[in-house]
Amino acid sequence: MGYTQTQKQEVREMPKIAYMFPGQGSQKVGMGHEIYERSEDVRRLFKEAEEILGYDIAKICFEGPADVLNDTVYTQPALYVVEFAMFKYLLDNGLRYPDFMFGHSLGEIPALACAGALSFEDGLRLVKRRGELMAEAGRKHPGKLAAIIGLTKDALEDIVRQVDGVVVLANLNSPQQIVVSGESDAVDAVAKKAKEAGAKRAVVLKVSVAAHSPLMKEAAEQFEDELNRIEIKKPKVPVIQNVTAQPTYEPETIRRNLALQLISPVRWVDTLTLAWKLGVRTFVEIGPGKVLSGLAKRTLPSEVEIISIQTGTETLPEVLTVA
Repeated sequence: MGYTQTQKQEVREMPKIAYMFPGQGSQKVGMGHEIYERSEDVRRLFKEAEEILGYDIAKICFEGPADVLNDTVYTQPALYVVEFAMFKYLLDNGLRYPDFMFGHSLGEIPALACAGALSFEDGLRLVKRRGELMAEAGRKHPGKLAAIIGLTKDALEDIVRQVDGVVVLANLNSPQQIVVSGESDAVDAVAKKAKEAGAKRAVVLKVSVAAHSPLMKEAAEQFEDELNRIEIKKPKVPVIQNVTAQPTYEPETIRRNLALQLISPVRWVDTLTLAWKLGVRTFVEIGPGKVLSGLAKRTLPSEVEIISIQTGTETLPEVLTVA
């Protein structure tokens, strides 16, 4: 029997939801401890991670010290484990599965794992190797990242062209926040010129390597070899990848984009804008901070709902729960 007109009116499509996973710079000592204390499953995940990594990742997450946690070799596995654990904990406690997932830089890997494209184990091995390769590249080709706040993309591109040395736009985070990456002197020169041109701030980031720049070329090539050793499946929901800012289902496309990501800009503004155009009206950050929530607020229309879940133990808003 078909629906009556009244019944049709009562059948409403749920608003689309996207989950966002942060990358390096969001880490903080103590992250993940609350859900670790509450959940035996989370404790098992951390133990499994310790066996794969060969060191006590829980101790680094919960106790630091900060200088160890901020070393990319440890930052990347730590964020991956915490974000994956938070997502699984939330699912077990009634979290609704999203319509899209995406992550910022490193965060793309936990996003893919949570979407079912990677196993937890393979994702962890990937971030471990990614961190090692990036650290090695950083020793060979020292560099840094700086966030420039208050200049447009076009204005910053003009400044980059004026500076000698390797420096590129690395993270297009919001219309008024762009991260530059490259050789230290070149990044410093861009930051200085940006302030002279009217930038509100230029902030060196707590990331120990020049990610998303040509200085990562060798690391990207070696990371591609690592990617070719693991199985990538079709994700359960589309994952919007940093390199293309397009939703991806195809495993080989995912594989290629993950390697290219190390030397390509993170197209975060385009990612958020596309998700909005595809009908997403609730954006949820799953991780230890509020960095991505802030970027979303500065990029998307005011009617969008933006939620930050920092520990996994908060009471979930109704929009995020399974009916």
